[in-house]
Amino acid sequence: MSANGANGSVQAAPLMKSYEADRDAKSTETVYTTSNGVPMPHPYMTQRAGVDGPLLLQDFHLIDLLSHFDRERIPERVVHAKGSGAHGIWECTDGLEDICMADMFKKGTKCPLTVRFSTVGRESGSSDLARDPRGFSVKFKTAEGNWDFVANNTPVFFLRDPAKFPHFIHTQKRDPATHLGGDDDSTAFWDYLSQNPESIHQVMILMGDRGIPKGWRFMHGYYGHTLKVVNKEGKWVYAQFHMISNQGTQNFTQEEAAQQSNDYGQKDLYEAIERGEYPSWTMKVQTMTVEQAEEAWEKKRINVFDLTHIWPHAEYPLRTIGKFTLNENAKNYFAEVEQAAFNPSHMVPGIEPSADPVLQSRLFSYPDAHRHRIGANYQQLPVNQPVCPFAMANFQRDGNMAFYNQGGRPNYLSSIDPIKFRDPAYSLNKVHGSFYGEAVAFLSELRPEDFNAPRNLWQKVFSDESKERFVDVVSGHMGKCTKEEVIKRQIAIFREVSPDLGERIEKKMGIKGYPGVEGMVFNGTHNGFGKKITANNMRDNTDVVFNNGAPAPRAHSK
Repeated sequence: MSANGANGSVQAAPLMKSYEADRDAKSTETVYTTSNGVPMPHPYMTQRAGVDGPLLLQDFHLIDLLSHFDRERIPERVVHAKGSGAHGIWECTDGLEDICMADMFKKGTKCPLTVRFSTVGRESGSSDLARDPRGFSVKFKTAEGNWDFVANNTPVFFLRDPAKFPHFIHTQKRDPATHLGGDDDSTAFWDYLSQNPESIHQVMILMGDRGIPKGWRFMHGYYGHTLKVVNKEGKWVYAQFHMISNQGTQNFTQEEAAQQSNDYGQKDLYEAIERGEYPSWTMKVQTMTVEQAEEAWEKKRINVFDLTHIWPHAEYPLRTIGKFTLNENAKNYFAEVEQAAFNPSHMVPGIEPSADPVLQSRLFSYPDAHRHRIGANYQQLPVNQPVCPFAMANFQRDGNMAFYNQGGRPNYLSSIDPIKFRDPAYSLNKVHGSFYGEAVAFLSELRPEDFNAPRNLWQKVFSDESKERFVDVVSGHMGKCTKEEVIKRQIAIFREVSPDLGERIEKKMGIKGYPGVEGMVFNGTHNGFGKKITANNMRDNTDVVFNNGAPAPRAHSK
């Protein structure tokens, strides 16, 4: 780039300042200008036709100010709209080289990262202390590219059929007619749950003592989905990743949370980091071989592809890998937290997706949402950029706000000016191969094993006091449901967890629920209790498959 000098000579134009220079500059080091760099004497001055006349359209300073102000907001996230974030460092303390070739899992490896915590269903201005699952996302900026650990603070979720996700989230939003949220009218929420009873495990966690974490620092993170990890020989195992809070876990009761600020989590995290009390989490992993996963289903009815199931720690022990520490607050929340975009399809060599259908759906949905919300070039934003030690290139060009547009290099696979390639680290055909079959119209069915983990929570984990609080929370929340039929159905689901639980809620609400789920028709799931009943009384023809999609021996390369 060049410019004409005062005497007509051509001289180099000054380079644009870097993102880091702008981020770190103090106000006293800057000069007030319009967006095109023209210094102005005062930000409040406007041009008028005389002291008592109308404004002048030629006043670019005012037009520039107002036009940008009108466009300051980007769409808030459809889910995870309210959140907080910070930056930190990952250190691999123990290593995982024997089962995973990812560079970040080599003992001693460090890399920078960005974290965003969030509530799931609420709006951007809502409370950090809503009774709601928490998002727990980490962007590891490794030497091999970004790995986005897109997780929650609970090991399970409300669903295992991906097409249910938009429907469920709609029940978390405001009613389209009354515009009331769930705090005033919980009918849609419980209507969905009572028609999709595989949600019961998450309901037991959400309505229990863990339902309102005490800010972001005092909660664990769970990937939830099963992944595959691959070693340098190309051998792979299934894996479940966990982030264990080194601060321990702490939670608020409903009454305690009501006394706190809506921004409690943001304030607590920000101020802790400013004080030098850097929160940290230890990453651990559970693994299963192919054979163990098949046996888990055949003998224990644990489905590694089911987001409502867990892997018992006693049978599949946790192994420590390393830890991350948050030691730097964002200097600009919008640039470094609101524009941070986490994508489960961002994986590095050694980490691969499993056939979990909800995970498979999220691999598409998340980057699609980012391209809508932020733009096609969202990964060019500094907070999202990889920090690879090699020069990155591809054939993606143009689009809104294309800053790194790869110069004059060919935008196709050129033999004249060829790009470099690296050999694959392992055979994807072997890692993902040997699936075969006809197209299947798939919808999961409710089965007895779906109540094993919720029943253990009620019978073996919850104390007497916890049980009382659980019944109070559920009864209070269902008390805002306007349809008694919905409550009767949900009580039947709680009764499958434990007859004692069903009876307690009946007594508390003064409503007699149905005796159990056998014989019930659910509009969202097939009922596998007793005589099988199709969802919504669908015609039982060849398109109805009573199978929850657990790994079968035929589905893998040995």
